[in-house]
Amino acid sequence: METYIEINGWQANIRFSSSHVIPEYEKCGRLHGHTYAVHTKIWGQKDESGILVDFSVVKNILREIAKDLDHRVLIPNRYKGVKVDDAENRVELKNNGKKYVFPREDCILLPLDSTSVENLAEYILQRVLKKIPSKGGIKEIEIGVDEGLGQGARVRRKLR
Repeated sequence: METYIEINGWQANIRFSSSHVIPEYEKCGRLHGHTYAVHTKIWGQKDESGILVDFSVVKNILREIAKDLDHRVLIPNRYKGVKVDDAENRVELKNNGKKYVFPREDCILLPLDSTSVENLAEYILQRVLKKIPSKGGIKEIEIGVDEGLGQGARVRRKLR
């Protein structure tokens, strides 16, 4: 029988607060921020002891990712308006006729075209897939990212 586990980021305190700009989007193209929560559901077969995956292992993975994103400016480094100036130790982002300049240490460069909640969920899923224990009966993982209560995105990946 297949089962799933679920972790609610709001209740488990798996959250991060960050600012961002969504390039080429008028309203969200202004610098703004959110307190995000990260959720997961993991489907599969329980092992002989009746466990699909250890909750603490999954929570630690999600908390590590959230910690990396917390109190940072989220920069989509695949967006053409982003320039990293290592000599000046700063990041520039040009969008909708504006130019933002941030200290490099305050930013996290993400391999994304934009830092929409949909893209953040995909990014986090990719990081989870690299860290989740490969043994066991995990068949599918869903990651959810909310940018406020009741507003977020979910992505799923079948593993086998």
